[in-house]
Amino acid sequence: MAAPTGSPALDHIVERLAGTADPRRRYEYVLWLAKKLAPLPEEFRNEAFKVKGCVSQVFVAGELVNGTLHWRGDSDAAITKGLLALLIEGLEGLTPEQAAGIDPAFIAATGLQTSLTPSRANGFLNILLKMQAQAQCLAA
Repeated sequence: MAAPTGSPALDHIVERLAGTADPRRRYEYVLWLAKKLAPLPEEFRNEAFKVKGCVSQVFVAGELVNGTLHWRGDSDAAITKGLLALLIEGLEGLTPEQAAGIDPAFIAATGLQTSLTPSRANGFLNILLKMQAQAQCLAA
């Protein structure tokens, strides 16, 4: 079992992915998460919310409500949208400090990197880093 991330929701997702030996099943789960993502309002589709270093167009927006983070986002690529959805679900409801403190090492524990192209794996990390940067800005 992977080290706890500090997010019970993220830990659950990591455990689920790590417990699946079949890379195709992991992909299907990520694509299923993508389908559950709510549509992103047009006002968040701009440079301020764009994730840099992604081959696909990825937008993520965090909001601080009563001390906890709430996220929305979208991507034009299904697998990237699924990775974004995974992070949105995993970081939903955390405090900015909790979100900023998540160690990216959990990504390896998911087993996804064996199925992802290097650019997608890098994009996954960049999405997390963008969310952590937004969390820190919202806390300030």
